[in-house]
Order: sequence, then structure tokens, then C-alpha cells
Amino acid sequence: MESELEQQQYVDAASQNRIETPKGSEARNLPMLPPASETEEQWQRIGRQISTFLAQLPESIGSFYQEYKLPIISFALLVIVVTTLRIFLAVLNAINGIPLVSQILQFIGLGYTIWFTFRYLLKDSTRQELAGEIRLLKKQILGRQESET
Repeated sequence: MESELEQQQYVDAASQNRIETPKGSEARNLPMLPPASETEEQWQRIGRQISTFLAQLPESIGSFYQEYKLPIISFALLVIVVTTLRIFLAVLNAINGIPLVSQILQFIGLGYTIWFTFRYLLKDSTRQELAGEIRLLKKQILGRQESET
């Protein structure tokens, strides 16, 4: 009776570890593994599916890009602008944190504003000169002739 209650022990020669077999484990109750040929066929089918997907991937990406070209470019530009703005604001905040630098930069900006006002905005002849320079710059950037107003 006592021998029936004891669990049988199996010794694996490769690992020399004792593995206990559970009670009531007989050959008819153990789950059967599928034959090796079925798993090879399944792996081959999965491999074929992956290779066809990878073969069609450039065509899929190309057609997707052609169909949604404008939204993709708009989204990319939006991400670039937001990232650039965040970097600019971080640099500006870091510069603003340095003592006396913000006051010096404000003084430089005020001085340039005063100079620009006296140089271009007080006299009529200098305003016309400024308007001519602006027209020339527009022509260089846009590459077309604008009508005189």
C-alpha cells in the first residue's frame, strides 16, 4: 500500500536530475505532438506569406504615398515646424536664463529699431528706397515680375 502512494521517479541520464512523474500519467492520457512534417509545412507556409508580404511592400508603400502624398507632406512639415519651434524656444529660454544677457539683447533690439526708424522711415526718399529693396527681394524670391502699384 505504501509503495502505491509513493510517486515514481525517473532519472534522466543526460542531466542527472530527478523528474517526478505525476500520478495517473499513462501513455493514453498524455497529449500527442503533431508530426514533424505538419510543423515544417506550417513554417514553410508562414515563410512564403512573409516573403510575399516583403516582396509586395515597396509597391504598397509607393501606392500609399502616391494616394496620400499631400497629407503625408503636410504632416511631415507640421512635425518639422513644431520640432524646430520647440528647439528654438528651448534655446531662447536657456539664453534668457543667463544673467544680463536678456537685458543686453533687449538693448540691442531697441538700438536697431531706433536706427531703422531714423534710416528708412522718417524721410520720403528713404521710404521709397526701402520699398524698392523690398520689391527687388520679392522678385528674387518669387522669380516673377510684379506690376507697379
